[in-house]
Amino acid sequence: MKVLVFGASGLLGKALMREWRQDDLVGVRARDADIRDLARVQSVVEKASPAWIVLAAAYTDVDGCEAHPELAFAVNRDGAVNVAQAAKENSAKLLFLSSDYVFDGSKASPYEVDDPRNPRSVYGRTKAEAEVRLLEVLPECCIVRTSWLFGVGGKCFPDTILKLAGQRPALDVVDDQRGCPTHSVDLAGAIAQLCRKNASGIVHATNTGDCSWFEFAREILKEAKLSTEVRPVSSRQMARPAPRPAYSVLSPRSLRKWEVAMPPWQDALVRYLAERTP
Repeated sequence: MKVLVFGASGLLGKALMREWRQDDLVGVRARDADIRDLARVQSVVEKASPAWIVLAAAYTDVDGCEAHPELAFAVNRDGAVNVAQAAKENSAKLLFLSSDYVFDGSKASPYEVDDPRNPRSVYGRTKAEAEVRLLEVLPECCIVRTSWLFGVGGKCFPDTILKLAGQRPALDVVDDQRGCPTHSVDLAGAIAQLCRKNASGIVHATNTGDCSWFEFAREILKEAKLSTEVRPVSSRQMARPAPRPAYSVLSPRSLRKWEVAMPPWQDALVRYLAERTP
C-alpha cells in the first residue's frame, strides 16, 4: 500500500516516516509542497498515486494562530480542503489530524466523537471548520483527533520542561488544564493501523490516562531523576494569547471500535526519555 504523508518534517511526520515500515511511504515536506497551493498539491498527489494520504501538515503554534488568523485558516482549513479535493480526484483515502482544541473544555467527562464542537481559540476554530469541510468533500475520510503531542525531533512540552529544569531551580506549571499526553511514536502506530483497517469517520487517538500540565511536568522530572521543584499555578497566572480548554480529555471508545489500543502516557514518557538521551 502506498501512503503519502503531508507534513513529513514535523514532529508526527518524522515519527510516521520512521515507524511505519510495513507500507510504501512517500513523505512531503512544506518546502516540497505548500498545501495552500491547490495546483501543487494536485500535482504531488497525482504523481504519487497513493492509496492513502495522511495530512499531518498544519500551523500548530496555538498562540501564533491567535496572532495570525488569516494564515492559520489558509493552512489549517483551506489547505486541508485542497488536500481533500486532490484525494477525491485521485480516488485516494484521507486521514486528517485534528485536535482536542475543537472542544471548549466545559465538560467534566471524556469527550466523545459526537460531542459538539465549540472551539475557544483561532487554532481550534481552524481545525473545527476543516473537519466540517472535509466531511463535505470526502464523507468517508478519517479524522483523527489527538492531544498534547510529544516526541523527539521537534518542540514539545517534555523537551521544554527538561531544558528549563537545567536553567532554573523551580518551575511554575499550569495545574487547571487537563488532557491526554500523546507520544508521536504511539500515534504513528495507531494511524498506520487505522489506515490498514480502512477506518473512516472521527476517531480519538491519545495515550491512555490523563493529567494536568503540572502533573505531567512532575512526572517528567521524576523519570528524568531531576530535583527541580515544580509549583502549580493557575491559567490566569500564566496568561497566554490563546485560550486553552480547561478539560480536553478524549474518550478512547472510538479507537477501540477499530480494535486499536495505545499504552498509558506514563509508559510512553519513559520510552521518550530513553529515546531522547544520546
